[in-house]
Amino acid sequence: MKDYTVLNRINDYRDLKNLSPEELETLVREIRDYIIDITSKKGGHIGPSLGVVELTVALLKVFDPEIDRIVWDIGHQAYSWKILTGRKEQFKTLREYGGISGFLKREESRYDHFGAGHSSTSISASLGMRKGKDILKKDGWTVAVIGDGAMTAGQAFEGLNHAGWLDPDKFIVILNDNQMSISPNVGALYTYFNRIITNEVFQKSRQKMKDVIKKVFGESGAKIARKFEEYLKGLFTPGVIFEELGFTYVGTIDGHNLAELEKTLENVKKMRGPIIIHVLTQKGKGYQPAEENPTPFHGISPFDKITGTPIKKLNAPPSWSKVFGKALVELAEMDDKIVAITPAMMEGSGLTEFAKKFPDRFFDVGIAEQHAATFSAGLSAEGLKPVLSYYSTFLQRGYDQVIHDIALQNLPVVIAIDRAGLVGEDGPTHHGVYDISFLRAIPNIIISAPKDRQELRNLLYTGIKSGKVFAVRYPRGSAFGDREVGFEEIPIGSWEVLSEGKEVVILATGKYVSRALEVKKELKKYGVNPTVVNARFIRPMDEKLLEKLLKSHQFVITMEDGALNGGFGSAVAEFIVDGRYTNELLRFGIPDRFIPHGKISQLEKDLGLLPDQMVERIREFIKKPDYKAAG
Repeated sequence: MKDYTVLNRINDYRDLKNLSPEELETLVREIRDYIIDITSKKGGHIGPSLGVVELTVALLKVFDPEIDRIVWDIGHQAYSWKILTGRKEQFKTLREYGGISGFLKREESRYDHFGAGHSSTSISASLGMRKGKDILKKDGWTVAVIGDGAMTAGQAFEGLNHAGWLDPDKFIVILNDNQMSISPNVGALYTYFNRIITNEVFQKSRQKMKDVIKKVFGESGAKIARKFEEYLKGLFTPGVIFEELGFTYVGTIDGHNLAELEKTLENVKKMRGPIIIHVLTQKGKGYQPAEENPTPFHGISPFDKITGTPIKKLNAPPSWSKVFGKALVELAEMDDKIVAITPAMMEGSGLTEFAKKFPDRFFDVGIAEQHAATFSAGLSAEGLKPVLSYYSTFLQRGYDQVIHDIALQNLPVVIAIDRAGLVGEDGPTHHGVYDISFLRAIPNIIISAPKDRQELRNLLYTGIKSGKVFAVRYPRGSAFGDREVGFEEIPIGSWEVLSEGKEVVILATGKYVSRALEVKKELKKYGVNPTVVNARFIRPMDEKLLEKLLKSHQFVITMEDGALNGGFGSAVAEFIVDGRYTNELLRFGIPDRFIPHGKISQLEKDLGLLPDQMVERIREFIKKPDYKAAG
């Protein structure tokens, strides 16, 4: 490791207790430098993690993760946690295939008390741990650390509401506020009032007063006293909503004042009931490019450490997200009823330009995937044409609303599904491999996947014009093709024969259409000449063409970047069985297991999905391994 004067001496969190205040400040700076150094090479969620270094150190000084449970919401803010809980050297392998995850993961460390790649689960999980400890009479505190963005999700408030009702002791929620979205700037008055609130004498007097009032005046008197206390605190603090939910509010705290954080946590451990601590932090703290431009540094690919500029391939094609965003802007210019909705993924989904051009027709609803779906249904019910943009992995959270609020009522909503298929280094919590399977079971829905950027434009156009529930799924990364001109309506359910052959037919969908053509080229060297079909509609399928192909080809190959269970290949298999056809079927896709993190090419190699691997499996499948190269 680099010559870090303090960090090199830290093997795990226990070593923190031996450091002087000066050494702790040095450690904080060195942890930030280490995170910047590694993420500049590996990519990752640098901004959130740089903002909570002091908070992480304070938590590990005040609590013991051997017996206490610290639950980090999402986990992408927990790089410091990994470094200080025995993974300092492993941190060099961040997000690498076979290395440590970019999120917290229970299998990775006993100190990762709850794994998550989706937001807003920490309060519910830590409350469950709290009650589990109570039932089993186990020692220890439970602490949930949740970001202000995650507080926009309904599940966070469901957890808060239940915790307020249960009124557990030794239960803390830390609100990491790095966008100033809840409270005004911290000042001397806040700091002073917070010290009063957490002071042990104040807390004992407060509880004693409550007990006396309750004894003399009964429950009604205690409630009046509580209301009066909340009123007084509401004059000085932004935490009335949390007090109303049954929490004692402590805040706001400077999240970069290590001594203040440590003292606050120590004082809070002397308090009773559920407690919420409001901590103010700066996203990207300690790295100027991330401080000045925090949005791209929330999650970023490898970048130049000096300038902060992402390292990109020269002359790289546009991403699928950008192709989608550009097309939607063009369509919205032609039709003022088109509106766009996204749950906190404006930049990632390619909607930045749409938001600038049509601010009154763009809705970022925050991390609220369920609300996004139902809100879109409401827009549709009034005659607008909503385009609802999700990452595939986040669409899972709005599944009931897609069924109940959109499809059941047959309300026209176009669902643009970004990051479909394997996504690479973000791993199993973010791979978008289940959307075909869970959407295919829903009546009234159309599912499509483009083979290239022009077909993405055409399918988006078709979906908006269709007046139906219409899903368009496309992968992460650079888009295929070189044409982006105009729009053409595609007959719903139609497939496209790209290359005629005989005996073997390859039915490919989405990004695997280009792979099918690669496979055909290689198979022809062995005397095998398959027909290649662009199965751009997964639901409904082109049943007339499929029936014709089944009658003229004995061997059927399906290729998809989704789960095999219930996926496109399953749909073809069902058609074959239901029609009592005798064709032999080979399916390529994602098997029935969670796929780890790593470069997509490495993951596809492990799954046997690279072109040369497919060629060998197909040759073996059709029992013609000894075909000689043609010509």
